[in-house]
Amino acid sequence: MLVLAKAMLSLMIGFILSIITGLVLVPFLKKKKAKQNVSIFLKERHKKKDGTPTMGGFIFIIPTIVAIILLLLLNRLEFTENLFLILFVFISYGFLGFIDDYLIVKRKNNIGLTEIQKLFGQLVIALVFFFLYMKAGHDTIFDIHTLGLAIDLKWFYGIFILFMLVASTNAVNLTDGLDGLAGGLSLIAFLAMGLITWSSTWIAGYTEIAVFCFILVGALMGFLFFNTYPARVFMGDTGSLSLGGTLAAIAILTSHEITFIIIMGVFIIETLVSIIQVVSIMYTGKKIFLMTPLHHHFEKLGWEERDIVKTFWVVGILLSMTAVIFAVWI
Repeated sequence: MLVLAKAMLSLMIGFILSIITGLVLVPFLKKKKAKQNVSIFLKERHKKKDGTPTMGGFIFIIPTIVAIILLLLLNRLEFTENLFLILFVFISYGFLGFIDDYLIVKRKNNIGLTEIQKLFGQLVIALVFFFLYMKAGHDTIFDIHTLGLAIDLKWFYGIFILFMLVASTNAVNLTDGLDGLAGGLSLIAFLAMGLITWSSTWIAGYTEIAVFCFILVGALMGFLFFNTYPARVFMGDTGSLSLGGTLAAIAILTSHEITFIIIMGVFIIETLVSIIQVVSIMYTGKKIFLMTPLHHHFEKLGWEERDIVKTFWVVGILLSMTAVIFAVWI
């Protein structure tokens, strides 16, 4: 019951702080004209979204950091190396996304960091994470507890970590295309990771990581108050890069990389569809899907935005439930 009480308290703190942050930040972003211009390929259906403020990721980033600091100061949490690693990834990728969003706002177009610059930034953060990860005493063993497998990948584990962090950040970024889609799916993913982490008692500081997850779930609930259709603010790269990187970092620290694949199923499908489309156009000159990422394909088929989002959420919930059962019970 104490675990449940801690989880509920964390959710409540995150939610309340994010609502307060949103009520202050959204009008501020509107005043500063920190707006997102809709792509010319989406003008037909999303024209009314033109001018919606971006950088809304701060609505869940700021409350989460503030809540963690308050709990640390009140001695309700212990500052562990693993919690530091999570906060490092959470803040670093959020800052990288902020730079991209800021350049877009400043230039008054959709051109922020180049793909190369963004990838370079993602790799640098991932490399620093791997260095700190190894310095904290972690090993290079790929451990699947449920199946009883433990494989020492040695130096290749570093490449594996880089891939996970970069792939996850880009997957969430690609999925952030409809009101509430990436935010809702991330909420579901962090809820699953929180439950899994709380059962990972062999990990140093597992309680702190779980509390972080539940605070962020509450903060994402508050964010969705402003981001669900019709969205009053977009999370921008500030939010999507931060969420994607942090999800991957938690999976790595808790040795649940395989479970992570299940939890991230919708994000992975969105990414794979985009890759398949690009490869098909390059080598055959033909499109397989009407438009990518996948959520835009369903839009072209005539689906309503809210129906697409709800359907993707349901799939995300089913996958996360499966992942929790696989990681905790079986």
